[in-house]
This record gives sequence, C-alpha cells and structure tokens, in this order.
Amino acid sequence: MSGQNDEIALIDPNVDPYRYLGIRRNTDDSIIRLPESTLPFATTIPDLSLVFTKDLIINPTKNTLARIVIPRKVLNSNNINTTTKLPLIVYFHGGGFVIAASVDTPFLQTFYETLVAEIPAIVVSVDYRYAPENRLPAAYDDCIESLHWIKNNPDELLKKYADFSKCFLMGTSAGGNITYHVGLQVAGISEYLKPLEIKGLILHHAFFGGNERTQSELRLAFNKILSLNVSDIMWELGLPIGSDRDHPYCNPMGEIKSNDNLFDQVKIQGWKVLLIGCDGDPLIDRQTELSKMLKEKGVQVVDIFSEGGFHACEFFDPNKLKELAVVIMEFVRG
Repeated sequence: MSGQNDEIALIDPNVDPYRYLGIRRNTDDSIIRLPESTLPFATTIPDLSLVFTKDLIINPTKNTLARIVIPRKVLNSNNINTTTKLPLIVYFHGGGFVIAASVDTPFLQTFYETLVAEIPAIVVSVDYRYAPENRLPAAYDDCIESLHWIKNNPDELLKKYADFSKCFLMGTSAGGNITYHVGLQVAGISEYLKPLEIKGLILHHAFFGGNERTQSELRLAFNKILSLNVSDIMWELGLPIGSDRDHPYCNPMGEIKSNDNLFDQVKIQGWKVLLIGCDGDPLIDRQTELSKMLKEKGVQVVDIFSEGGFHACEFFDPNKLKELAVVIMEFVRG
C-alpha cells in the first residue's frame, strides 16, 4: 500500500518496528516505553462539539479506566424514557496489545465520537493493561472486569440514558480480538451481568494471526500500517511466554475446529456477530476464514468485507468512518 497509507504512517514499521510501537527493546528482552508520543500515526484534532465525555476509574490498582461518550443532543433532551434510551456499545481499542493507545488518543476520540453522534449510541471506551508488562490474558481480564464494573457501578449518565438491554461489545484490531475472546467467556455467565444484556459482537478489522502465513499476509508483508514484522513482534510481546502464534489467543481456528460446543452459549443467547474488514488489510484472510467458520458452526453472522482500504482505515478517512457508522447503526438496530 502507498499514497495515503504513507502519509498516515509517520514511522516506517519496516525500517524501525520498535520505534513504530513506541518502545525500545533491551538486550534482556525487557522494554522501555519511549518518553515522546508513542503513536506512529498522523492525527487530527477531534471535534468534541457533538458529544459529552466523562472519565471514570475502573480499577485503581491496575490503572484501568473508561470514558463514557454520549451525544450532547441527548443530554439536552427533557424527554428521556425507556423507549428513547440509546444502545450501549462497550468499545475496546486496538494497538496490538502493545502500543500505548488510550481513550485520550486523538484518532480514537474522533472514531468513537463520530459513531456516537451518527448511530446514535452511547459508547463506553475501555482502557486495559498493555503487553509485555502485562501479557495476555491480562487485557481480556480487564475488559471482562469492565463489564462487571458497568453492571455493579453504573454511572448516573448510563442509568439515565443507556438501554442496558441493548448492549454490544465492539473492538478494532486487537480490540476486535478482545471482543471475540471476551464474548466467548461472558456468553456463559450472562445471568451475572444483568441488567446488562449483550446482543452482539462487532469485530472491526480484528487482529488474529498464526504460524502459517496467509496469502494476504504475504501479499501485504511490507504494509506501512501493519507490516508482517510488526505483527510478529506484537504477538511475541503479547502472548504468554513460551507460546507461538498458533496459541488460541492469536489463532482461534484450532479451538473452533476441535470444539463443537464452543459457540453453544453464543447461539443460546441469540447473539449476532458483525465482522468488518477490507482487502487492503493483511489480516483479511484470517477475518474471512473466521466468518466462514462461525457460519458453519451456526452462529448468526453479518460480514462486510470491502475492496481497497487498509488496516483500521476508518480512523483516518472521514467518509469511510461515516460509512462504518451506517453499517453499525443497521446492525445495532436490527
């Protein structure tokens, strides 16, 4: 990929993958996070005029927090009742489990604030611990904890404006991976999350891998947004020590093929799964394979795979972001 892709990636991951990740690797394999901004992408200043945000601590010992994002027009309305409350999207951001993105990251703010205004919906954007300081399943654990936190300590904004019976888990890239794995874990404990009722999972450009290369990974190996070497490093730093890329956290296919009952609770709950991807993303082959396998297992799947684009392109293209908002709106309302 070139052109816009080159303009967005301020650091070439094929030349300096660790700086691209915002880290320096020591000889003992420990890492130091660089003091300057660790985000390797060009960003725009988010427009906060359409939304109201509020940050809350989830777990002070883990330093995890969440940002509630709500349309301002809803706050200005005096006619709020059970029929006018908005769907709740619990959002898990990307970063390959390693890049220190957060709810304050400008392109993330623009992303979920656009979704909030366009759908409309309420988003709770969750921060979680990063690898390698906290390897998987730490991120999964933190995001599961965030659901219990919403259930047990609902903020006044959520109690007043969010429809807890219409909750969706959504994630981009590593967040899409988190959405998949967290979804599988909480499907069997849905009673313990009430009044929070999950209706579906939204996997946006989900980050998966495997030891054997796919055709799209080889075709886009030197991609400027998600090069193969950066992908490998993120998995090396993110997976449990001693694991390879066929670990189920990275490559779910083995578990899916060997466990016929894996999605029983997902089907019992009647959840839908939305997969979104594009063929300019090195991960597209893994995403389409996952979609195929879910369908074969009887899961309700909607997949939107488009031509062109690049990994997480909606963060950097306002038109594509508006199109994404429409897709999610139709899925949530359906």
